[in-house]
Amino acid sequence: MKQFEKYWKTNLKYLVILLSFWFVLGLVFPVLIVDNLNAYRLAGFPLGFWFGMQGTQISFVILIFIYVYLMNRLDNKYDIDK
Repeated sequence: MKQFEKYWKTNLKYLVILLSFWFVLGLVFPVLIVDNLNAYRLAGFPLGFWFGMQGTQISFVILIFIYVYLMNRLDNKYDIDK
């Protein structure tokens, strides 16, 4: 039972960290600092637009892959059958 608690605490730690990154990438960049980002252009569009429309979705997918990688490592560490 002790191993399960460690496993679950580590899982929750991963979730909190990754969701915090998602919050920053999804709210802080495209909403709160959009004016500063719009000073730069990427592929002809203001960077604030790019972060708001494309960057948030791409970062979410990347975070999913990171979570899968971390959970596979965690499963192997605690010998969890798939």
